[in-house]
Amino acid sequence: MERLQYIAVEGPIGAGKTSLAKRLAERLSAEPVLERPEENPFLARFYQDMARYALPRAQLDLFARPVVADFLIEKDPLFAHATLSGDELVLYQKIYDSLRPQAPAPDLVVYLQAQPDTLAERIRRRAASYERAIGEGYLALLVESYARFFHHYAAAPVLIVNSENLNFAAREDDFELLVERMHAMEARREFFSLG
Repeated sequence: MERLQYIAVEGPIGAGKTSLAKRLAERLSAEPVLERPEENPFLARFYQDMARYALPRAQLDLFARPVVADFLIEKDPLFAHATLSGDELVLYQKIYDSLRPQAPAPDLVVYLQAQPDTLAERIRRRAASYERAIGEGYLALLVESYARFFHHYAAAPVLIVNSENLNFAAREDDFELLVERMHAMEARREFFSLG
């Protein structure tokens, strides 16, 4: 894993991105680069009124040193296309197109998948006040959008992880199995799941 200088952990809200990114950063002595939604002043308003607050929600963290991130800049348009319309979408696309070339491609993307009902349960358990307005319909839209995005994504190798039965934060065995799988990757697109 020494060759992996930039790992991005991705997936819909509630998939376990931040927990896994923190564990991987610790294991690899890498710098964690996290979205930190609790520090985003627009996020609570976004979940209450998505159409009105979608554009201010877009934030890009650009970095140049080895890191493990809990986001992938290339997936940011998923949210824009799901929530913006008209002039806001045109403006967003102009901003994104000008900033995107500055971001490096990851050495590996770990894409965490889970069903909308699983995501909803995880979100309820963590009980963040700004997430209370998230409905399963929105989560289903995200799950589908992520699946379409990663079906076509080719900028970096992708390890697609079914996280339904995995808990990287609480079960050491799950985390170790994933790290082993990351070490063993040979193809640009591989899958990992536990029964």
